[in-house]
Amino acid sequence: MAKKEKEQEEIKNEQTESQDCMNQETANNEDVQEEQATEETPEVAAEEEETADSDPLSKAMAEAAEWEKKFYYKSAEFENYRKRTIKEKAELILNGSEKAVTAILPVIDDMERALANAEKTDDAVALKEGMELIYKKFLKILQGMGVKTIDTADQDFDTNYHEAVAMVPGMGDDKKGKVIDCVETGYMLNDKVIRFAKVAVGQ
Repeated sequence: MAKKEKEQEEIKNEQTESQDCMNQETANNEDVQEEQATEETPEVAAEEEETADSDPLSKAMAEAAEWEKKFYYKSAEFENYRKRTIKEKAELILNGSEKAVTAILPVIDDMERALANAEKTDDAVALKEGMELIYKKFLKILQGMGVKTIDTADQDFDTNYHEAVAMVPGMGDDKKGKVIDCVETGYMLNDKVIRFAKVAVGQ
């Protein structure tokens, strides 16, 4: 009887050991599968990313969104530039003549002094000299601002600078087509004619 129990106990131990081996093998297989899954995860992610990058629609939508963002930025930048330009232009229109007026004020002062002195003297020569000085000072100021007179003396008539207000016949061939007299002085601002010289032309 004891022998039989001993055999049954040995059989039971063998079954237990076999079961433990199977459990250990199962656990090892699970660990291997987890490691394989872990190793494959970056590859799967890379494949998914590559798939997304290779998708023309997704790529086009991303580019469209980027261009839309740039468009709105540039639109806002241009709008700010436009408003600033309008403001500067309005200020220029209102205050652009400030420099010219400031430069002319000393001439007005000289004329006021000349008029005040004219009441105290009858010397016509002194008055004339004073007026000439004021005139030359005024021309100098205008020249500093880029204004110059249009030359007409012994010049050929040129429609780019002259305006004929009279034709003078019988002046001879050497005076034909030339400026005979200047009725009103013309002026240029830098290289632009701001008033044509009104002249009489030989015919």
